[in-house]
Amino acid sequence: MDNPFVSTVAPHPLLACHDCDLLQRAPAPQIGSAVCCRRCGARLYRVTRNGLDRCLAMTVAAGVLFVVANAFPIVALELQGVRTATTLFGAVRALYAQHMELVAALVFFTTILVPALELLAMSWMLGPLKFGRVAPWLPIAYRWVRIARPWGMIEVFMLGVLVSLAKLSHLASVEPGVALWSFGALVILLAAAASSFEPHELWARVDALATEADEQSMSIA
Repeated sequence: MDNPFVSTVAPHPLLACHDCDLLQRAPAPQIGSAVCCRRCGARLYRVTRNGLDRCLAMTVAAGVLFVVANAFPIVALELQGVRTATTLFGAVRALYAQHMELVAALVFFTTILVPALELLAMSWMLGPLKFGRVAPWLPIAYRWVRIARPWGMIEVFMLGVLVSLAKLSHLASVEPGVALWSFGALVILLAAAASSFEPHELWARVDALATEADEQSMSIA
């Protein structure tokens, strides 16, 4: 009888430690446990129940919040009867119009372009796996996620917006928009999705699907 607390993901024949380069065989760990290097103790991977499925769900939810955060105003200011509201892309255009092209490009790159591409790449990798298929160019998408993740700085943008709102509250009436709350929830979901994503589980599932496809082709032949 199968143990429900033991991972059904088969371990790789050989695992290389990222810290000391030791090649070793790792047994199938229990759900919720981590496999560590036998020599240096560095964590090799962690096994969670339905980790990739949870990561996909949070990625889809983060994508919805990302669309909302960019479609609606971040904040509205009212000063002497004049009300002004802007979206994130509107703020980028305003910076560009004020001849701050470098700052505008940095804001666009770190808060719009990189998070959008990261969400698309994560959905591209995990979506087909949910239905038992391997996405084309999956290694390229995985490599892009690893490169792009450090450049996504939505949390830094949120911190800057909150500091600015605190200072502007003495000068004008400040009303947070829907996009601001969406950005706050987006930061939490992106962090949760990143913590749920385990590369070892991804490649183990890809290998299992490839092995299953090979067995089916051999049985047909």
